[in-house]
Amino acid sequence: QYKMFGKFLYSSKKLNIFQPEDFLLLPSFDFRAFRLAQTMIFAIEEINQNSALLPNVALGYRIYDDCSSSTIATKAALSLINDIEETVWSYCYDLPLISLLQVSYFSTCACLSNRKEFPTFYRTIPSDSYQSKVLAFLVRKFGWNWIGTIRVNNDYGNFGMQTFIDTVHQLGVCIAFSESFYRTDPIERITDIVQTVKRSSTKVVVAFCATREMRILFKELLRQNVTDIQWIGSEAWVTSDTLTSQENTQLLVGTVGTAIRRSGIPGLRDFLSESASSQRVTSGSRQCTGKEHLEDLQTAYSYLKIDGPTCNVYKAVYAFAHAFHHMFSCERGKGPFMNNTCANLSHFEPWQLLHYMQSVNFTTLSGDNVYFDVNGDPVGTYDLINWQINSEGKAEMKIIGYYDGSAAPGQEVVLNEKDIIWSGGQTEVPRAICTESCPRGSRKVIQKGQPICCFDCTQCSEGEISNVTGELHTCQQCPWDYWSNRLRDQCLPKATDFLSYTEPVGAALASLALTGLCTTLVVAAVFFQSRHTPIVKANNSELSFLLLFALWLCFLCALAFIGEPSGRTCKLRRGAFSVSFVLCLSCVLVKTVLVLLAFKTTVPNNSVLRWFDATKQRLSVFILTFVQSFICALWLTLSPPFPLKNTEYYEDIIILECAVGSVTAFYWASAYIALLSCVCFLIAFFTRKLPDNFNEAKCITFSMLIHCAVWITYIPVYVSSPGRHSVAVEVFAILMSSFASTYYAFLTFCDYLKINSIVQVYTVFYVFS
Repeated sequence: QYKMFGKFLYSSKKLNIFQPEDFLLLPSFDFRAFRLAQTMIFAIEEINQNSALLPNVALGYRIYDDCSSSTIATKAALSLINDIEETVWSYCYDLPLISLLQVSYFSTCACLSNRKEFPTFYRTIPSDSYQSKVLAFLVRKFGWNWIGTIRVNNDYGNFGMQTFIDTVHQLGVCIAFSESFYRTDPIERITDIVQTVKRSSTKVVVAFCATREMRILFKELLRQNVTDIQWIGSEAWVTSDTLTSQENTQLLVGTVGTAIRRSGIPGLRDFLSESASSQRVTSGSRQCTGKEHLEDLQTAYSYLKIDGPTCNVYKAVYAFAHAFHHMFSCERGKGPFMNNTCANLSHFEPWQLLHYMQSVNFTTLSGDNVYFDVNGDPVGTYDLINWQINSEGKAEMKIIGYYDGSAAPGQEVVLNEKDIIWSGGQTEVPRAICTESCPRGSRKVIQKGQPICCFDCTQCSEGEISNVTGELHTCQQCPWDYWSNRLRDQCLPKATDFLSYTEPVGAALASLALTGLCTTLVVAAVFFQSRHTPIVKANNSELSFLLLFALWLCFLCALAFIGEPSGRTCKLRRGAFSVSFVLCLSCVLVKTVLVLLAFKTTVPNNSVLRWFDATKQRLSVFILTFVQSFICALWLTLSPPFPLKNTEYYEDIIILECAVGSVTAFYWASAYIALLSCVCFLIAFFTRKLPDNFNEAKCITFSMLIHCAVWITYIPVYVSSPGRHSVAVEVFAILMSSFASTYYAFLTFCDYLKINSIVQVYTVFYVFS
């Protein structure tokens, strides 16, 4: 025969009992503990009757009452070691010291999973590490991030609450307050805790306490009329019927928590109903007949109620039985111990039974699978319960879901939210938020010295957005070609900036360019009409027509600067204009040199003037233009200008412009234009004092002066005016230079032809119309 020892809390007071049945009649007697002890007896008797499980083996038992007295508990532990036969009604023991193999039905502290300190401890009730995760899941599920916590100041409360807090911190939940107390604390401590609850901005409180602590706390809450708290409770108190008094109903209703999952135990209810009754008469009590039933006894905790701890006691006894079964089934020479030996069944060591306990795996008659992990813990399974008002106006517990730690990740919890009744009988989930989520277009800024759940909301900076309502620490940067709207909740394409035909400046410049084109054509027509006159022939009509053609190209290239840049227009802007402008300057330079040679040469029939004939003039224009054409050809071949989206100057505007491509080629082309301009101006300056009856030299000087002044002024204005303004300045400079040269050609020609020229101009207009 093998003895099993059971420890149960029958009473919180040390009792002097002389007859076993006396304690059944005491008001402080805990019928739940009595039921648990009877369940242990029932399981042992059931095992003894099962010849297949433990054949030829009988299990006995010894039961102790735990009245929370460590002194007597130590004595009880010593009696277990020395097998002292004496009546001890309460005991407690320190497991690492005596190394007794234990299977607990009610100890949930996560600290007991430490195999270094508790190598022989097993339990059929889940560790609080599971329960803490379930409570944390509920907190996050209902969108709470600002909660209070209250715990009992012992290992159960401290370890359980610490695991819970660590878990919710990882989920972004903040703790508004965290209080602890023990039932022996002075009432002032309880009062302070209730005051903290009243002052807090959150009305959701997670309580990791035992029933007795919650009873004390509820009493003070009622005294201070604090009844609007949404409680989230641990299994130690949230399933207790002792809290369901009428005055506690308004506090308890709406409470959500965990409960140890219970299952049926066939035959146990009948066994409990047949428990022996006492016939002793006590003071103030009527004579019992012996036919009374425990169902009629109005105890605070129904004796016949089969709850989770009851099922755990049943499983614990069977765990021992199955460990014994495996140990007894060991075959000689195939044992798990040294030299393949088996345990000595008449005198085995606790560590030998421990070996078999670790491999226990069985299924109860109700279908529950029982096994232990490496820490001696079972898999975590809980019912999720909610206290509600029944049709009789009383508080009752309703199952709203369950947790199964063996399920696939993400599927551990099943919850029927629509069945939940919240504090105050509300059907809407209460709010527990320190700061509401920042609206779209803003981000959160943590308040100094406050938890991360308490923050201020500030609008996103320009160019950034937040398009979701949430608690983002940073806003999202818009793509480089997008910009935030006014509400900072959407990225919109950036506005583009370029010189357009539709805007007033672009339209005006386009009109000037068209005017220049028409003027050039009219002047060319007049020249062509008068090509046989001596004056036109003497004025080198070939150079004049070439100059007018170059001016016409300059006016035409000016139009390429207006409108959205493209690869083709960018090449026209730089390449075509550079060559056209150099052609214009080359013609002006050759004409200026001719004038200078004609009036500065004093010797008749000078050979220099004869040498610089029409062929040499054409060759000079060709060579001067070819140099620029060669530079532009290399430019457009190796690294041509290209359209560029420039965001350097404005954050919210994209400047559509033409990048020069090769900076070196651009500088060479610009330097060549500047060189020709300076040479033309200097030579024209030398011809300014020619006879008054010859105005061509003066007009050349005047046009080159305007040309140089315009381009010198253009440079600083262009640099300081990005975007379409810089393009407008460049177009204006091109048009003014071209108009100056056109004016020079037109004015000198009109001066030669006098009134007849004007008449011919009107004739040309008539012909074209």
